[in-house]
Amino acid sequence: MRDLADVALDAARARGASYADIRINRHRTQSIQAREERLTQVQDAESFGAGLRVLVDGAWGFAASSRVEKAEVGGLAARAVAVARADRPLQRRPVTLSALRPVQDVWQTPITKDPFRVPIEPKVELLLSICRAALEVKGASFCDASMSFAREEKFFASSDGTVIEQSLVRSYATFLVTSVHRESGGFQTRRSLARPVGMGYEYIDSYPWLVEARSAAEEAVLKHEAPRVQPGRKTLVLHPSHLWLTIHESIGHPTELDRILGLEANFAGTSFVRLEDRGRLRFASEIVNIAGDRTQEGALATAGYDDEGVACGRWPMIEDGVLVDFQTTRELAASIGESASRGCCHADSWESVPFQRMPNISMQPGSREITVDEMIATTEEGIYIVGDGSFSIDQQRYNFQFGGQTFWEIRDGRITRMLRDVAYQSNTLDFWRGCDLVGGPSTYELGGTFTDGKGEPSQSNPVSHGCPAARFRGVDVLSTSRGSGAGK
Repeated sequence: MRDLADVALDAARARGASYADIRINRHRTQSIQAREERLTQVQDAESFGAGLRVLVDGAWGFAASSRVEKAEVGGLAARAVAVARADRPLQRRPVTLSALRPVQDVWQTPITKDPFRVPIEPKVELLLSICRAALEVKGASFCDASMSFAREEKFFASSDGTVIEQSLVRSYATFLVTSVHRESGGFQTRRSLARPVGMGYEYIDSYPWLVEARSAAEEAVLKHEAPRVQPGRKTLVLHPSHLWLTIHESIGHPTELDRILGLEANFAGTSFVRLEDRGRLRFASEIVNIAGDRTQEGALATAGYDDEGVACGRWPMIEDGVLVDFQTTRELAASIGESASRGCCHADSWESVPFQRMPNISMQPGSREITVDEMIATTEEGIYIVGDGSFSIDQQRYNFQFGGQTFWEIRDGRITRMLRDVAYQSNTLDFWRGCDLVGGPSTYELGGTFTDGKGEPSQSNPVSHGCPAARFRGVDVLSTSRGSGAGK
């Protein structure tokens, strides 16, 4: 790998590049799906190649190839330099990079059980067992179950002298139970609350799949008789399995600096946040603290280094409710006068251009231990929402609507019954400023997604969001009723 990197980097310098880096990556993925009593799909894929990025006269150029050999990687330099020179007249200003001390290191996701060494048979049997457990519940009609695994073996070298090898592993399993009402023909669903993680197969072994499959089926059946929610302004108690997605959309994306600067407008636009808001904007109530973190144990965006060779770290983004920092790359940090990048540069493949991607962004639990039960006990009237559902958010990441998996009515400090067809609407600032109670460490859970889309051409980034349970006052709740099911 080092010999190949030297060939590419030397060729880039010889053609006039002031900076160059090369990524030689092997990506492997596996996906298994089952429905009821049968296996429906097994996919096992691998991709291997090299991508070379160069900086010539302040403009980026990029070229990639699946032929990882000396003659080919040397030729990448000519193509990448040609792209940079063609792009230079179109640039508004020359690209500069924040400083970076060269490093040579090896890093890997700490795992105890490699998912790619686990045979297919026990994976299939677990998925079929999940389906069987769900369908044992009277009224459950269908069950789909799946699991996915990913491994990235990444070699990075730059003309600055950095050489890094990394191996990143991610695992995910989920299921969906459907209940069809025999009389009305309406259907209700409940999806697993399990989330993808930056761990090995040990996570799959440790999760109570069969227990949750039965409870999910029971809740899907119960939804038929649940009354539709009455719209109005209400207090919401949000479980971490729901709140992580609200964090992702209303905090994660609007604090991406490329969106704030107007350099990125794909996948739902730019951002309502302005550069001058840093250190000034009252983003949330004073009990809300949010951190960017690429070192968080078990999280999907956790790594040793980003795709520019910047060491991953942790930093505050919202402190005591005030916006204090953004997500940056070397280029973005330099553009606003910062001395160092936050390590948020990532590409989803060797053939993709690295650009600013979201780190793990997590809400910190309160210093005092407050449980979900205590939150509910101090809520006179409201709704407890568990699990993530449909969502919609505007081009500035400001006005939004979120659904969920299950909804429970709170009256006089206790849960009285299940509700259905619930969604809530708000804008980012009103919503987060309305947070009046944050759960303690015991309520903290890690959520996330394998597939956060951004860019054009589109790239898909894995990212996690940890959070405790939290309570929000004065949120507009509406009914999403489509007339399905038997509830009134």
